[in-house]
Amino acid sequence: MTPIAKSFLLAAVLSALCGLGLGIFMAASQDHTLGGVHAHLNLVGWVSLALFGFYYALTPQAVGGLARIHLLLSVLGAIVMPIGIALAILKGQEAVVAIGSLLVLGGMLVFGLTVLRHGVGRA
Repeated sequence: MTPIAKSFLLAAVLSALCGLGLGIFMAASQDHTLGGVHAHLNLVGWVSLALFGFYYALTPQAVGGLARIHLLLSVLGAIVMPIGIALAILKGQEAVVAIGSLLVLGGMLVFGLTVLRHGVGRA
């Protein structure tokens, strides 16, 4: 497995653990105010990052400079977006979620370009 694939998968697991922890906290406290944060940690963090990791494990020829940019944008987006959602919910501050959303969008655009260039699977 490539280091990029491992990095995506490790980030995915860490996101899942954070999402699960927040979900357990919300259930125990009966306060689901941060449900959107929980959902984005799981979908943008766990699911998307894991899928990207599996892609790079299956398509090692796609690993290169663009993959590193993809990793940076996607992991930063998976961190910044949920924090921004929490700030928007709790404080009414939406600038951080906008930045996080742009990072996630940038990561997905890079991923789309990568798939167009390299396809899926070994060449």
